[in-house]
Amino acid sequence: MNISELYQLFIASSGIATDTRKIKNNSIFFALKGANFNGNEFALKAIESGATYAVVDEVDSTKKHSKLIQVKDVLTTLQTLANYHRKKLNIPVIALTGSNGKTTTKELINCVLSTQYTTTATVGNFNNHIGVPLTLLSFSDKTEIGIVEMGANHQKEIELLCSIAEPNFGYITNFGKAHLEGFGGVEGVIKGKSEIYTYLQKNEKTAFVNPEDHIQVSKTENITSINFYENITLLDSNPFLEIALDKTRIKTNLIGTYNFSNIKAAITIGKHFKITTEQIKSAIENYTPDNNRSQIIEKKGTKIILDAYNANPTSMKAALDNFSRMSSANKVVILGDMFELGVDSEKEHQDIVEYAQSLDFEQLHFIGEHFSKVKTSKGNLHTSFEAFSKSFEPTPCTYLIKGSRGMALERTLALFD
Repeated sequence: MNISELYQLFIASSGIATDTRKIKNNSIFFALKGANFNGNEFALKAIESGATYAVVDEVDSTKKHSKLIQVKDVLTTLQTLANYHRKKLNIPVIALTGSNGKTTTKELINCVLSTQYTTTATVGNFNNHIGVPLTLLSFSDKTEIGIVEMGANHQKEIELLCSIAEPNFGYITNFGKAHLEGFGGVEGVIKGKSEIYTYLQKNEKTAFVNPEDHIQVSKTENITSINFYENITLLDSNPFLEIALDKTRIKTNLIGTYNFSNIKAAITIGKHFKITTEQIKSAIENYTPDNNRSQIIEKKGTKIILDAYNANPTSMKAALDNFSRMSSANKVVILGDMFELGVDSEKEHQDIVEYAQSLDFEQLHFIGEHFSKVKTSKGNLHTSFEAFSKSFEPTPCTYLIKGSRGMALERTLALFD
C-alpha cells in the first residue's frame, strides 16, 4: 500500500492511535516499537477494540488478518503520513524549540492566535520524533494555523522534525545547559537547536528573533527574520509579571522574569498575524500555567512555587534568581537532581549549590544521588526523596520546589497536608 492509499484510509478514519488502551472506533493503530514494548504484539487487540486497521512491520503468519497493513517500518510510515497530511492542508505552521520555556511559549502563542484563528497545537510535550507526527496528524481541515513544539536531546533531531513538519515560521526560546550529555556540551546545544535555522534559510522561511539574544541574532543574519515587537515593557514581577503593551496594562498569571521573553514571543507572533492588542491582553491574562510549571500553590497559609516539570542548570539558576527577588520572608529552597548532564553533571550540581548558598534563603534542601555528592557549607543533602520526606517538617514559609521530571518533586506537596 502506498502513502496516498494509506492517506485515504486516514482521512476516512477517526484518527491515529498508538496505545491500545486509548483506541477509538474507526481509528488506525500504528504498532510502534520501543526499548520495552512491541506494538506489533497488540495489533489484533487494537482491531478487536475498534480500530479499523493496524499498521504493522512484523506479521506472525499464524495471525494474519485482512485489517493488518504491513509496511517496512511503522515509525517511518507514521512520519511520512504526517508530512503528507501537512502538505495537503497547506496551512501556516509555526515551529519552536529551545532549552527552556518551549511549552509555556507554545501555550501562550496558542492562546493569542486562537482569539482569531482555529489553531491546533502540540498537546503537552508531544515534541519528539513520535509526538510531532501525531501533532501534525491531529490537524484537521478546520485548522487555520498549526503550532508545533520540537524537543531534542541530540544532533540531527531538529533537522528530522523540520523535514516532517515543514514549518513556515520558526522560533528558538533560548540556548541553555540542557541535555548536555546527548548534545556534547553547550556548543552542541547551539548547533543542534540551530538546525531549525538551517531549515528556514534553505527553504526561504521566516524566523522570529529575540534581539537581546546575541546567538539568535548572529545565527539569523542570512534568514528572513522578525524581531520582537518593540512596544512591550515589564512593569512588575513580584510575584506575577505585569507588562505594558502599546500602553495597555496586562496582568499575567506567570511568575519569573524568565517568562518575559516567552510573553514577548507570543505577542510578536500575534502581532504578525494581526491579532489586536485587546485580544492579546485577554488571551494572556486568561492563561494560567499548570502541570507543575511555575505554579503558585497555597497550602494552609504556606505559599509554594512548584516548578517541578523539568530542570537544567540554566533554568535552575533563573528560578533561584527570581525567587531571591521575591519580597517574601523566610524563603526555603528544595531542589532535585538535574539529569542528562553527562560528564558535566558533578560540576553543574556543585555550581548550583554554591549559587544557592550565595543567595539569602532561610533553608536549602538538595535531593537526589547527584546533589548528595556535592560539597556544601549551608544546606541539607538528601540521597533520595524518601530520605528527604522522612526528615522534612514544613513551616510557615515561602517554598521554591524545582527538579528534573524524573525526580517527581510534586510529591512534596503531600508533605504539607
